[in-house]
Amino acid sequence: MTETDYSDNAGGPTTSEEHRAAGHWLLAKMGKRVLRPGGIELTRRLLGALGIGTGDRVVELGPGIGRTAQLVLDGSYARYIGVDPNADARQQIAKVLTGHHDAAVEEGDARANGLPDGCADVVISEAMLTMQSAADKSKIAHEVFRTLTPGGRWGMHELSLKPDDVDQSVVDQVSKALSRTIKVGARPLTTKAWTQLVTEAGFEVEWTGHNPMKLVDPTRIIADEGLRGALRFFNNVRRNPQARQRIMAMRRVFHANRDHLEAVALVARKPVSTEAAPTETDPKLE
Repeated sequence: MTETDYSDNAGGPTTSEEHRAAGHWLLAKMGKRVLRPGGIELTRRLLGALGIGTGDRVVELGPGIGRTAQLVLDGSYARYIGVDPNADARQQIAKVLTGHHDAAVEEGDARANGLPDGCADVVISEAMLTMQSAADKSKIAHEVFRTLTPGGRWGMHELSLKPDDVDQSVVDQVSKALSRTIKVGARPLTTKAWTQLVTEAGFEVEWTGHNPMKLVDPTRIIADEGLRGALRFFNNVRRNPQARQRIMAMRRVFHANRDHLEAVALVARKPVSTEAAPTETDPKLE
């Protein structure tokens, strides 16, 4: 998911956009700032596990409005680069970067980010791989491997399926239900399959964390947005009946599939010594 700020018109006149818009677009239009499946709490745990320090060059793929970027910039880092293909998103992240040293945003696609080999010590990606096909998931994993220096870390935060041995028919059913409701192709993997994805690209997984998937539950919204932000979001939704209908439908699907949905975060390290980068293959993880 890419975070986008549509809050200037939040709660404004209802249009057919509320019916056809991607779920993350709609939530952002209503004023939601944290669009991560495990919430800001799992993002904070991920950043803690990454242990970003004063010497680390950080690249964030798809930073959106910059909620995670702000957490990075408020800490220690050597350099921060956000990479996003969306011009509007780049404008918004640029505002977050203002006043921070060695911080920039560049145009690029996660599958081919345009950055030099080994230019980063840390790469961060959140709520983005879930929406990609199996082939593109593999391309992105290999591109992250290329971008990192030996010993570099990749922190990812995605939607996950459980348990690891979940039947494929359930995977298909959940993925279809999510895609139909959020109107974006959703292809979550089990924790085991996410781990397989990164290890096949050459990484070694060092840390794994989980959180319940409660993106639109009131308690999670308050925890993510703070009381004032949550009240603003609830009021915007109340004033927009079609948006409320969509968001409630999303919540029902998340709730109906709660036994098989969760959020996962991984920290994967590129080995210090590698003879050659792994050959990209189609892992057929869907």
